[in-house]
Amino acid sequence: MSVDSADDVERPDPREITVTVNGESVTAAVPPRLKLSDFLREQCDMNGVRVGCEHGVCGACTVLEDGAAVKSCLSYAVQADGREIETVEGLADDGSLHPIQEAYHETHALQCGFCTSGFVMATKELLEDSPDPSREEIETGLADNICRCTGYQNIYDAVERAAEKLDEAELAEE
Repeated sequence: MSVDSADDVERPDPREITVTVNGESVTAAVPPRLKLSDFLREQCDMNGVRVGCEHGVCGACTVLEDGAAVKSCLSYAVQADGREIETVEGLADDGSLHPIQEAYHETHALQCGFCTSGFVMATKELLEDSPDPSREEIETGLADNICRCTGYQNIYDAVERAAEKLDEAELAEE
């Protein structure tokens, strides 16, 4: 019985994709099995996309794809072709923190910070779907994200504070 070496294995040709990442169009040739998280980190320099468990359990890799929270470690970059991806780096505006980021800072909703970008992106989706969520809705909305440091209370407080800040910003625009 002969065993092929890794060099003898035929690899599929890269595929060209065009993805909008934080408002910027990115075209790249990617291997068909390149994870979206790796594409964002390695080819787009979006290092706020964390890779924790690589099994879709921790939520650290959460990004928004066409407005919906997805775990980028479970998606392939080729699946994002033609889609809009938003990462935590896309939230700040000209150096000013987004109200969600401000709320996380103000309520001390982070410790080591590894999971924070995933929580922030999940919070953005939650607040777009439910601008004034109850504590139960917050807990449910963030249930796919794990934090090993904070005990969650400050994170839930941050979501409530972010909802207030976004409401205040909306009223100020009117």
